[in-house]
Amino acid sequence: MTPPIWTVYNRKYIMQSLTFRALRDVNLKRSKEIFLTCAEWNPRDWACSVAGEVGEACNLIQKRHRGDDIQIKDIGKYMADIVTFVDLLAASLNIDLEQAVIKKFNEVSKRRNSIIFLPE
Repeated sequence: MTPPIWTVYNRKYIMQSLTFRALRDVNLKRSKEIFLTCAEWNPRDWACSVAGEVGEACNLIQKRHRGDDIQIKDIGKYMADIVTFVDLLAASLNIDLEQAVIKKFNEVSKRRNSIIFLPE
């Protein structure tokens, strides 16, 4: 028997574990609820959002490298935004991100003679 994915706490639905498919599901729902539907932006719009978040993360990493007091958790927040926007970009292109990651990971493992593969 599969354990439940959601727990209700203080009238909020809390995900118990995160997978690519679960992220896609809640990401699309939340985007529709508080921002816009995935279809209201085109892939270029989503890609620019990804690039913007990557730029913000790189800026913090550069500042940290220079000695500024930049916390890793703050860089992590931008990295989380990057993952979220990459998923919405993939959704706008009808790409199954989980399968794309598995396939690419395994292609590189095979090409580089690694013994580490993801289950397909």
